[in-house]
Amino acid sequence: MKRIAYYGGSFDPVHRGHLASGAALIGQFELDEFVYIPAFHAPHKVRLKPTSAYDRYAMLCLATQDEKKQTVSRIEIEMPERPFTVETLARINNERHDDQSFFVMGADSWMDIRTWRDWETVLTMANHIVVTRPGVDVTTNHVTEQIRGSIVDLRGSNETVHSSDERRRIYLTDAVNLDISGTEIRRKVRDGDASWGDDVTPEVANYIEKYQIYK
Repeated sequence: MKRIAYYGGSFDPVHRGHLASGAALIGQFELDEFVYIPAFHAPHKVRLKPTSAYDRYAMLCLATQDEKKQTVSRIEIEMPERPFTVETLARINNERHDDQSFFVMGADSWMDIRTWRDWETVLTMANHIVVTRPGVDVTTNHVTEQIRGSIVDLRGSNETVHSSDERRRIYLTDAVNLDISGTEIRRKVRDGDASWGDDVTPEVANYIEKYQIYK
């Protein structure tokens, strides 16, 4: 049985915070594989128009090309209709039912979880890892008491999660202490602030410049 984490998000663009999360979680949860799943478009963020899914997929591939345990999946961008997470997890569970799955989300996604379709079901379909970051107040009072009972708070701890029992768990971790925002990177590119290059890998920076992403 493999231990595989799936990190869903827009990755607009993928930055060093995302990559640091992958590396840290591989160690903390003893993962065999860490899979990024770029969303075609987050269905619950109807007012936001993301960068082309294919550009975001390409940048993820460039950023992870030298990372043996970090891979990128096309599971959402190749589906005929824009899937919700509940549908993506159902497909993963069907195709990889012998694996132990973890679904990774950022602090903002966790705080917005009640806007997701069938959010309570989503939280029971896999183990979940919530990656906190500086400046975002991560709380648990917005979810039900039953869900709070499955939360394991690893913040402030270097504890390694060796295994999970049959009950699905939600882990809160501050294993990565980087405050990098895709929104800020896009703004800096538009404003001509060259400091954005420090927040992404050279390969991603070259791609953004070559194809004039975010201009």
